[in-house]
Amino acid sequence: MTILSRKTLGMFLAATVLLAGCGSSVKLDDKAAPVESRTGSAVGPGGGAGAAGSSQSQVTSVDLTKSASDATLAKTIYFDFDSFVVKDEFKPIIEQYAKMLTADRKKRLVIEGHTDERGGREYNLALGQKRAESVQRALVLLGVTESQVEPVSFGEERPAAQGSDESAWAKNRRAELIQK
Repeated sequence: MTILSRKTLGMFLAATVLLAGCGSSVKLDDKAAPVESRTGSAVGPGGGAGAAGSSQSQVTSVDLTKSASDATLAKTIYFDFDSFVVKDEFKPIIEQYAKMLTADRKKRLVIEGHTDERGGREYNLALGQKRAESVQRALVLLGVTESQVEPVSFGEERPAAQGSDESAWAKNRRAELIQK
């Protein structure tokens, strides 16, 4: 491993730790869903076996050596209101794109940053740009060259959903990854 790639990996890990510390303050209910034990039986909230006779895991194994088909990659990353921080739930999408782009340096990606309708036009264009650039930075930290990725902003100009409610706004606060 070269010094540059170690440095890049170190910066990515540091950024991940920093972002993990900024997580949600919502507490999870310990009595939510049953958890599968290592033996394969479901353990309910009370600690007892939940699925009698079911000792085989229903989890499908994943072959990490295969790259995902370009058509099956998710193409949208959603953001919180007035934020350009990539949430942990979307990091696997970024990792898949990074793997694809580092495997083929000829591939290019356009990241379109979008906002909901709230805020002024200039503010929304700037926020959309910051969203696109934050996705670009995450890709670069994973080894993608900056020349492979072009961040652009459309602000509020291309909504994914019409409406003036939280449901529509949440769908419009996004970055779309478009392969070129």
